[in-house]
Amino acid sequence: MTDRSPGDPGRDDHAGESDAGKTDAVPSAIGESLARAAQKSGLGKLADEDVSTGAALMGALGGVRGLAETILPGLVFLILFTFTQNVPLSIGCSVLVAVVFTVVRLIGRTPVTQAIAGLLGVGISAILALITGRGEDNFILGIWTNAAYAAALLVSILVRWPLIGLAAGYLMGDGLAWRSDRRKFRVMQALTFLWFLLFAARLVVQVPLYLAHTDAATSALALTKLLMGVPLYAPLVLITWFVVRGQFGAAPKPAQRPQG
Repeated sequence: MTDRSPGDPGRDDHAGESDAGKTDAVPSAIGESLARAAQKSGLGKLADEDVSTGAALMGALGGVRGLAETILPGLVFLILFTFTQNVPLSIGCSVLVAVVFTVVRLIGRTPVTQAIAGLLGVGISAILALITGRGEDNFILGIWTNAAYAAALLVSILVRWPLIGLAAGYLMGDGLAWRSDRRKFRVMQALTFLWFLLFAARLVVQVPLYLAHTDAATSALALTKLLMGVPLYAPLVLITWFVVRGQFGAAPKPAQRPQG
């Protein structure tokens, strides 16, 4: 007997099925988009049962080069600003590192999506900081990005369409069927909440440092951004994958995944 009750995500109500279909259209589109984004970002490698966990995780993070592209610009800013408090110098060298990575990829004719995305982020942040002359403004874009992710994840939990569930459902070939299973639904809610906590924790730590408007706080902000970046993101990706794999089983090949 299926464990359902009135008001549950998977309740069977034949009356109004067409309305339910219309209601599911938007979540379906979001789920498909999230699954495609996961594939393009490298997270889809974790869905390949033939790839070892360590290799798949490194692939999901962009490999050694991807990690360097993510970490080094911020590390360069942290070191230079801590010792010089020179905003233009620290930001200029940080941007230069991102430019070098992008050029190397272009010359090597390797995928440039991650490098260009990183360069755009570093460039926009640099422009904001140079306009204001305040080193802490180099991090304002990241703070707003974390706030947007946290808000989206929290809203998805509250409206009972957890974003991790939508992404996992389409990535694993289950579509929206997981919402009819109370256990899977609760697990997806819990995973989405864990991701919300990640972004919320960054805000709790980084916003006060940003608002302090001191050189010491700016250095601390640069350090916390590094420490709360890949070191927290990577384990959470792995935990999420283990849980998703346990709930959905092996993922189908891309051609077998639901398209709509």
